[in-house]
Amino acid sequence: MATKTMLHPRNQHREGYDFERLVADTPELEASTISNPVGQTTIDFQDVGAVRMLNRALLKTYYNIDFWDIPANYLCPPIPGRADYIHYLADLLASSNDQEIPRGPNIKALDIGTGASLVYPLIGQSEFGWHFTGVDIDPAAIKSAQQICQFNKLSVNIRQQDIRENIFRGVIGPHEVFHLTLCNPPFHASIEKASKGTQRKWSNLGKGHSKKLNFGGQNAELWCPGGEIKFIASMVEQSMEFAKQCLWFSSLVSKKDNLQPLYRILKKAKVADYKVVEMAQGQKTSRFIAWTYIKKDQRSLYVKGAGK
Repeated sequence: MATKTMLHPRNQHREGYDFERLVADTPELEASTISNPVGQTTIDFQDVGAVRMLNRALLKTYYNIDFWDIPANYLCPPIPGRADYIHYLADLLASSNDQEIPRGPNIKALDIGTGASLVYPLIGQSEFGWHFTGVDIDPAAIKSAQQICQFNKLSVNIRQQDIRENIFRGVIGPHEVFHLTLCNPPFHASIEKASKGTQRKWSNLGKGHSKKLNFGGQNAELWCPGGEIKFIASMVEQSMEFAKQCLWFSSLVSKKDNLQPLYRILKKAKVADYKVVEMAQGQKTSRFIAWTYIKKDQRSLYVKGAGK
């Protein structure tokens, strides 16, 4: 197994995939394994079924999730990268807590677009015991997330957003306070661009033309009018209404070129602070942007006593 030294130091997947351990815990994974040219055990990462089975095994072995599945054609998230986002958010909270990560259910996290996979709440609860609220606009995704909670006896607050243009409105109650919000926003500006992006990926992988979207994905997961930049801009705009009800708002930003316009949007919103955290998984680099309206000397009040 090649060591993935670029992942967060606490990320349990830094050493690569331990297929011997994974198959021991999830025997049905063995049918999806193959040998690479140098004789190492792996899977075909272009095989949607194999990726789903690998995710199921990873969640069971490392995060104590006994049951996990998603409906056909829904986004199948890469577990190591999703775990990185959670760990870096934990560091962000620790920066306001004498460098100690606050743990336990008194830490409240809001996952915007939690999806059918519920991946962020599953990892965040297992690693740090935080309490999650997951929000989505897709009834089928909501149902899948609820089933995962029920089968695993997890306490995750699942909410449906009924108005597509709303992100925080109608979700954050008048007296609710969150320590974190997180989001993997729709990447593309239209279904046509989503399809073209997928065709390029499959072509680069030597798979020829395929109508499949990359590892599945429904419309709401993959695109929205204006794409990623418009979605995050709307998120910033709406976050102003809940400035005192959340310590850190955050979102993944897949396109580095979107950072400069986002900086301008955040300055216009008069945030107290913002940070960009770079993350690397193998050859791929990703990042998230986080912003807060809470002044630095007031932030510890949000996490003090919230966790161990």
